Amino acid sequence: METSSQTAREIYAHFKANPTRKRFGFGAKPALINIDLQKAYTCVGEFATAYETDPQQLHHVNALAAEFRARNFPVVWTYVAYMDSGEDCGVWGTRTDTPDSLQNIKVGSRRSEFDDRLKIDHQRDIIVNKRMASAFFETNLGSVFNFHGVDTVVVTGGSTSGCVRATVVDSLSRSYRTIVPEQCVADKHESPHFANLYDMAVKYADVLSVQETLEQLRRIPAAAGARR
Repeated sequence: METSSQTAREIYAHFKANPTRKRFGFGAKPALINIDLQKAYTCVGEFATAYETDPQQLHHVNALAAEFRARNFPVVWTYVAYMDSGEDCGVWGTRTDTPDSLQNIKVGSRRSEFDDRLKIDHQRDIIVNKRMASAFFETNLGSVFNFHGVDTVVVTGGSTSGCVRATVVDSLSRSYRTIVPEQCVADKHESPHFANLYDMAVKYADVLSVQETLEQLRRIPAAAGARR
């Protein structure tokens, strides 16, 4: 194993300045997946499980979602919420049982609600109640993306080291070109955030700035039915 005295942030910054892998790039039909931007994870100061990395994260996510809609590309929002029994959380929910525990994010609870700062189009956007880390695991996203002819997936949300990474790995495993806008993902701790940005950039995704993501998105011809 290679060792280093650098922090995860420093290792990631070095890779960004000296990339060793070519980019996957965008294809012809991207979709946006916004992972678990719900109050349990975004309302810092209210819930112990919440975190913030870039203070402008939700603003950037809204800008991406607006551009995807304008070009008639799919916009997906996921959230986690469980039955009163918590049994649909499976063994994942057996490690703790406190008011802050994952399986105690109940359907219809405040912790399950999307952050009020988000601009969600409830008529056009796709809402997915996922129960495990990946947005693809036992959800209908595969069939939805097949219907739309999606070949590229842009992933935002949290946490970088958890549900974002799991979704990114599953996205690439399904042969989607996968993009992670750096300012649009967040984690509770600095080290796992930057360690996983590095790992995804090396192996699974193009990790770009949100500005470059928007610039590349605008180069793709809009899908039929796009509204400006």
